[in-house]
Amino acid sequence: MSANAVAAAEKSIHDTLTGARLPNWGVPAVGVGALAVAVLLNLTTGVAGVAGTLVVAVLLFLVGQTAWSFAVEGRRHAVDRLATTGIYATFLIALAPLISVLWTVIEKGTKVLSPSFLTNNMRNIGPNDLGGGVYHAIIGTIEQVLIASLIAVPLGVLAAIYLVEYGKGKLASAISFFVDVMTGVPSIVAGLFIYTLWVLTLGANRSGFAASLALTILMMPVVIRTTEEMLKIVPNDLREASYALGVPKWKTIVRIVLPTALAGIVTGVMLAIARVSGETAPLLLATSYVANTQFNPFAKGQAALPTFIWDQQGRGTDAALDRAWAGVLVLIFLVMLVYISARLIARAFAPKAS
Repeated sequence: MSANAVAAAEKSIHDTLTGARLPNWGVPAVGVGALAVAVLLNLTTGVAGVAGTLVVAVLLFLVGQTAWSFAVEGRRHAVDRLATTGIYATFLIALAPLISVLWTVIEKGTKVLSPSFLTNNMRNIGPNDLGGGVYHAIIGTIEQVLIASLIAVPLGVLAAIYLVEYGKGKLASAISFFVDVMTGVPSIVAGLFIYTLWVLTLGANRSGFAASLALTILMMPVVIRTTEEMLKIVPNDLREASYALGVPKWKTIVRIVLPTALAGIVTGVMLAIARVSGETAPLLLATSYVANTQFNPFAKGQAALPTFIWDQQGRGTDAALDRAWAGVLVLIFLVMLVYISARLIARAFAPKAS
């Protein structure tokens, strides 16, 4: 039998077992067609915006591909393509609003973003005046989040270590219960609690430190829960091997367990920092907004990026709104910078595979 005959026979057997399939250009062609129809609908109907157009394109692609596959390949392959495409489609649908928000912030925030904007404050700058900057708010946010982290991270990590390594009985159950309760506490409640205790009861100033205490309440349950989960996934074999060598439990935790879970713990800390960095309601209650740069967190009043954004958007003028958008962009960059730095630190100190 010739080579051509063998190839033809193999192709015949393959087609019999697998059935007819869509051509290689079929899926891209359906995608291009769906996008073209979605753009046409965007121009002629009520479908508006990039996100809306993408959602319509994805839905049209799902319908078109599934119908064509069902007609050519049969029900089994059509269902398989639909499920696979559905996974990617949900990812794109979830990604589209994020891209839209980031694009809007970058587009509007770069109008006034400049070195002078980052190095000046809002002292003697009116709502209609050009200029001004966000320097005082950057200082306030860094100090408040740093103080909150210095309080919440050690307490949260120690609480998680107790719950995983030592905690048993009613005390551990009570701690776990209150952590769950704190996780669902609205941020404004944390601010109101600090305002009542720190300002009204103790007579202290509404200051950056008071804002840090409110942020600490919001950070701690996130740090505890993420650290607890990271410690739980550390294999018990590592602990038992350390105990078998006569290493005390506390040293096993410090030298074996914590380094193994360090990357996950740092990620949890970053999630907590990202959550509190944009909180506005607690800051409005715990501290007062000031237009000048305040380095002392215990003094009366201190600006932060969320309160700066809130103050500028409330003024309503074009100049103030541009400054508000620029403040949002600076806040996003600041959180991103902290996250990247933390990931690099976690990678540097993570245990190396031998």
